[in-house]
Amino acid sequence: MNNKASGYVYVLLAVTLFAARDGFSKLLGEKYPPVMVTMMRLWAFALFVTVLAASSPVGLRGALFTQRPILQTFRGFLLVSQIVVVILAFTTAGLAMSQAILGATPLVVTILSVPILGETVGRRRAIPVVIGLLGVLVLLNPVNAHFDMRLLFPIAASLIYAMYSIATRAVSRDDSAVTSVLYAGVPGAVAITFVGPFYWTPIHMADWPAMTALCVCGALSQYFLIKAYGLLSAVEVQPLTYVHLVLSGAVATVFFGETVTWNMLAGAVIVVGAGLFTVWREYWLEVRRTKSI
Repeated sequence: MNNKASGYVYVLLAVTLFAARDGFSKLLGEKYPPVMVTMMRLWAFALFVTVLAASSPVGLRGALFTQRPILQTFRGFLLVSQIVVVILAFTTAGLAMSQAILGATPLVVTILSVPILGETVGRRRAIPVVIGLLGVLVLLNPVNAHFDMRLLFPIAASLIYAMYSIATRAVSRDDSAVTSVLYAGVPGAVAITFVGPFYWTPIHMADWPAMTALCVCGALSQYFLIKAYGLLSAVEVQPLTYVHLVLSGAVATVFFGETVTWNMLAGAVIVVGAGLFTVWREYWLEVRRTKSI
């Protein structure tokens, strides 16, 4: 199997595990406090990234060195906050609807990159963003005059993850990928350890397999995604990550009895289409900039 084919396999493995992780998050989030579930998941993730950093060429000490310590630590806090909110979203707004709204995150990143990173958004870059946001409105079902307040959870999760993505883009200018992955897991795990024990609820023996599966899926999905980015470009990886939305929708309908409505399908198609166009255009702009150097 060549490198490209291996990369695509890694992406598909990652998104499959993402969907499984989301399913276990919803299952456990309905039984235990989301803060506690997040703490268990981040403990496992912190252990994974520590081992990953220790086995890297620079070693754990080299991976800990960062030129942006405050921003890297802030990324960890953003990640733990996003996980707590997204579990709340899965258990209140539903897994399928939440994932459809989260699909708009790349578009939110494009919008926020203007005031935060000082990037410019021209007409061609703004059009898919506007179309994508219209897709989000379709998801929220404008035909229904009563806005469901539970949808604020997935919207908030999307905004927080967009901030995390922008912070990741900013630190990537100065730090290595290994350093960024390490700081994505450890600070958040440390922070939530000061809060999580107050929400501790004894885990029933019947739920330990699901909790273990959640931790394993969370760690392995990140590992496979890292492997994929080592073999493929971002524009090759991103389209396949939208398979995550389809798989999560399947998990939501098959295992949790959620209903996928017309507006969810139509809105998801619009959001994914706008997101794919944005990724494709950013890739070709980067190619042109590289050639001009």
